[in-house]
Amino acid sequence: MALEWVILGYAAGAEAIMVLLLTLPGLGPLRKGLSSVIRNLLKPFLCVVPFSLFLFMDIHWKFENRYDCESNESCTPTELLRLQKSMMKSQRNILLIISAIVFYWLLYSVTRMITTIEQLNARIEKLKNRD
Repeated sequence: MALEWVILGYAAGAEAIMVLLLTLPGLGPLRKGLSSVIRNLLKPFLCVVPFSLFLFMDIHWKFENRYDCESNESCTPTELLRLQKSMMKSQRNILLIISAIVFYWLLYSVTRMITTIEQLNARIEKLKNRD
């Protein structure tokens, strides 16, 4: 089960780095090539969304079917500690899921915006050359 979270973490990290590289000022000459590479990577990175939803459903299922300590007398301290650790891991994993989806959305939006800006700049240059 831990491999799934590692994969999602690496995907979210790669998305964050790509967004950072696209939005850093001063990378004008590199931005054109970088945006085309990232545009080609958007389709493979789309698998992050259903994968995240699958992991979210897994967390929800585990939350619904967990052992519940309704009174302190029925739980030993080790069981209570294990339950609290499980809840903390679930909360951490939910944050990872949300960050992976948000970074993908940001990457898609920034790439689309940069592509639109490049197209508009090409139109402006064409109009300047025509006049």
